[in-house]
Amino acid sequence: MSSSSPALKPDVALSLTLSPSPTKPARIEAINKSEERGLRLIQLLLKCANHTSSGNLHRADACLPHISPLASVTGDSMQRLAAQFAYALASRLVKRWPGLYKALTNRTLQLSNHEMDPSWALFSQAFPYLRFAYAIIAQTLVRAMSAERVIHVVDLGSGDPNFWVPLIQSFALMAQAREPPQLKITCVNSSKVVLEKLGLRLVKEAEGLDIPFQFDPVNVSLKELTKDMLKVRSGEALAFVSILNLHVLLAEDDRVDAHFGPNKGNEVKDCKQMGQFLAMVRSMSPKLFFLVEQEADHNLDRLVDRFVEGLHFYSAMFDSLDVNCGSLSCEERLGIEEMFGREIVDIVACEGLEREERHQRYARWIVRFVGAGFKPAHMWCDAKQIIEAYGKDGYKIVNDKASLMICWHERPLYAVSAWIS
Repeated sequence: MSSSSPALKPDVALSLTLSPSPTKPARIEAINKSEERGLRLIQLLLKCANHTSSGNLHRADACLPHISPLASVTGDSMQRLAAQFAYALASRLVKRWPGLYKALTNRTLQLSNHEMDPSWALFSQAFPYLRFAYAIIAQTLVRAMSAERVIHVVDLGSGDPNFWVPLIQSFALMAQAREPPQLKITCVNSSKVVLEKLGLRLVKEAEGLDIPFQFDPVNVSLKELTKDMLKVRSGEALAFVSILNLHVLLAEDDRVDAHFGPNKGNEVKDCKQMGQFLAMVRSMSPKLFFLVEQEADHNLDRLVDRFVEGLHFYSAMFDSLDVNCGSLSCEERLGIEEMFGREIVDIVACEGLEREERHQRYARWIVRFVGAGFKPAHMWCDAKQIIEAYGKDGYKIVNDKASLMICWHERPLYAVSAWIS
């Protein structure tokens, strides 16, 4: 997409969720005004993003006063989305003055550890995206490991008991027909608090279910992880699970100039850090490697391309919040959207090693995994059953090139895939 032609493609147009057409003229007028305001906000945001990307600070700054009166953190989904993206653009402009930027954004720019963020916990409980992914992985993993005696599962960063507790329960049910397998879970996480809480919870759960269990915490980031830290032993049926974490490794080899250097193309780059990591994992001959990532490309070089990708992805997320936030208070919804806002700031305002939100579409992960010697694996799951158990109207799970796409209506938001070495 050319920076001078930021028009949105019809098949991925931003979703502006509106109520069914009413009959009262006043209501129709309100909807028309909402649509008009939404389209105007999109135009202004893209115009500002183009000026920002090209380094025209004065013109970018001139756009923001036109956006601010139309955007609102308490308005409709497009207004709230625009407020977050306008803040991210303003943050990027202020970055031209590093001292001022650090003073103004020191608290908001720091991405919260999801496992420590109460808003993330609230989001994962109130909305079924992650629960869909957890159920898909658990069903596939339990079936694949049904005949194994020693099972070793490595958690590459999630540390979420909402995944691990039901999985342990599933292994316990599987064990009722035979001798229970020895289950070992290794959790890699940079937060010692997350590891301690998860370990206590899982050990207690396993004791209550009377199954042989071992929990090994590894208190490092994925960038620091080595093969020896995982203590994989001969005879173990090994599996890896990465839930919204592997993309951070893509930052290690992207040493873009801090002042937003020239376009280097949007092709899949030769990422040394990622390649080394996948080679290390494959050398341990895992039976399965599960990957969950956003179905969005936030690793593009050009700001305007990332900006459009972000608008599409978070537009769908904000819409699903609007439809399903009946159980949330205004404060809780605002907390979730501010959490998304921190991700948006990272996508829009940060470059080089500073930017961590580098999700890529499943098609790009195929290239990386196949290049590292992995092959796609079949996933056993009952998508209809999962939707009925955890979802509501509007959610879908769709097969796509050996992956399962978790969608909001027709928009894929998360891709779940499994790989064999």
